[in-house]
Amino acid sequence: MKKDFQLKSAWKAAGDQPKAIQAICKGFNNQKPYQTLLGVTGSGKTFTMAQVIQQLQKPALVLAPNKTLAAQLFAEFRELFPSNAVEYFVSYYDYYQPEAYIPSTDTYIEKDTSINDQIDRMRHAATTSLLERSDVIIVSSVSCIYGLGSPEVYKNLRLDLNWGQQITKEQLLKSLTAIQYHRSDADFHRCTFRVCGSAVEIFPASEEDKIFRIELFDDHIQLIAKVDPLTGATLQELQTISIYPVSHYVSTEEQNKRAIKSIQEELNQHLSLLKTKKQDMEHDRLKKRTLYDIEMLGEMGSCPGIENYARHFNNQEAGDPPPTLLDYFPADYLMFIDESHISVPQIGAMYRGDRQRKQTLVEHGFRLPSALDNRPLNFQEFENLTPRTLYVSATPGDYEIKKSSGVVIEQIVRPTGLLDPEVFIRPAKHQVQDLLNEIKIRKNKNERVLVVTLTKKMAEHLTSHLQDQGYQARYLHSDIKTIERMELLKDLRTGIFQVLIGINLLREGLDLPEVSLVAVMDADKEGFLRSKRSLIQIMGRAARHQKGKAILYADTETKSIRAAAYETKQRRTLQHTFNKHHGLHPRSIKKAPPKGLMEIYGLESENILNMKAMRSPSQFKCSLTKLKKDMHKAAEKLDFEKAARIRDNIKKLQLAQLSKK
Repeated sequence: MKKDFQLKSAWKAAGDQPKAIQAICKGFNNQKPYQTLLGVTGSGKTFTMAQVIQQLQKPALVLAPNKTLAAQLFAEFRELFPSNAVEYFVSYYDYYQPEAYIPSTDTYIEKDTSINDQIDRMRHAATTSLLERSDVIIVSSVSCIYGLGSPEVYKNLRLDLNWGQQITKEQLLKSLTAIQYHRSDADFHRCTFRVCGSAVEIFPASEEDKIFRIELFDDHIQLIAKVDPLTGATLQELQTISIYPVSHYVSTEEQNKRAIKSIQEELNQHLSLLKTKKQDMEHDRLKKRTLYDIEMLGEMGSCPGIENYARHFNNQEAGDPPPTLLDYFPADYLMFIDESHISVPQIGAMYRGDRQRKQTLVEHGFRLPSALDNRPLNFQEFENLTPRTLYVSATPGDYEIKKSSGVVIEQIVRPTGLLDPEVFIRPAKHQVQDLLNEIKIRKNKNERVLVVTLTKKMAEHLTSHLQDQGYQARYLHSDIKTIERMELLKDLRTGIFQVLIGINLLREGLDLPEVSLVAVMDADKEGFLRSKRSLIQIMGRAARHQKGKAILYADTETKSIRAAAYETKQRRTLQHTFNKHHGLHPRSIKKAPPKGLMEIYGLESENILNMKAMRSPSQFKCSLTKLKKDMHKAAEKLDFEKAARIRDNIKKLQLAQLSKK
């Protein structure tokens, strides 16, 4: 469906934004494949990217280095393009332990995962939008370079239904089953269908709060309607709909047979090789395991670890790049790599790490060599699929600058006239006590504080210490789940708590205008987390506040500290000169926090309820009621493990509320 991008914002391009937008668009229109935007924190890089999309009218992929930043960008782009398809695509694992083998201890580790159903739905929404619309912006993590399943097969297996179409109920149900939908009349949820008399209701893989009702009469489709699954109310009558498969790895019966034959041939060849090498244990292990998978594929159409046979299903040669999200885009799309100094090295590292682990599995008879082709793209393959790329960072790396032929588009002056934060270097010996004094000053002014530590343990201990001193503090690190991170940042901005403590998750891109102080603990511990680029990124978190200030606690002034402080001072001078020339007066950014994933999609987890429960007695009561309902619902479904976990969560909440009193 052809639809124009329509950017809606009360803001207009200002500061260095107009010349940056003009330069980027000119470069892309002149077929320049790689460009670099050096935009300081708070200079409106997201707005600049949005303006480029609006002017060039091309679908776009915005790649972020982590899920937290991806979620923030997703929320911002949704606000800027409310009438267009803005989607979120990250790894759907809350927990992921890859299959591995450790030869030195003869230890085999089975793959173990916990899939987040809501993120899986968002991934389906992303691919569905790409195949049906032209006005699409996908915000993604590096998950976009991992194998996803062929877009041609995914598209060809979709079920198209039209008003007046001749089809029997049996044919409709068989077609749904073929793309892995399951009948569930009692527990109707995503990826299922149910039969209600002459009507069939379908809960698509890409939807959360809408279902499709198909009413049949005399073997013809009499009505297609979009329906509210809770109330049953008709939201919209439609002429046609497309139902996409439940899995991106779905295949036809013919493909399945061809794949089984191909797997069997590869197995026979590799078993002969292992026999020649007299690797009897590996021979027997591989034979037993693969024959079991082949039997499962023949009987069920699927097997555990089916992605390891993706090459056979996609009918590819050994070494061919796997299909990824990038293959779902049209050829002329735009690629924006945000915080490129981190994202670019990440892309290169994904392939190497995955290859080493899989090679060990193959060598010891746990997988066929074709498992090596279930992988992320290598860096060259990635670049071959990105026709027009803009590297975006406050501290671009040498690689990005070289790819841009040494030309860097600068966005140093902020539309708000804000200067880079003042930098102060103080002794680390009494850093905690000094930090407490600084936090007290900002608490009285209703301002926020970010504290950056070196380790998770220190972040947790410092959080506990601040709470003991009467300050509302939280920590943020990789153990906090994807969706909950945005809720945590939103709570900081709205004043639910004043101090957020973390490690490297607090460096790049986070939009927190209420933060007036960034404190870096142990800033003189030279290394990746305290390099020049890292320190500039960290200090930049205070650049969205008029009274922004950065304190580096260090007993030794390292080379990185000197370089970061010097560059910040140079930028302040340039910004001050521009403001004076144009009569600008710095003003803090004031805008409401963007909606988090929880608010956008109406999701709520146990941990989110815990956070909300501690805010006020009324919220505590609502959260408790919700948890009790969930506990009884889980028990009714005989999911006693989940019911017990919720029960324990209720007890923790009640104890926490009592201690608060």
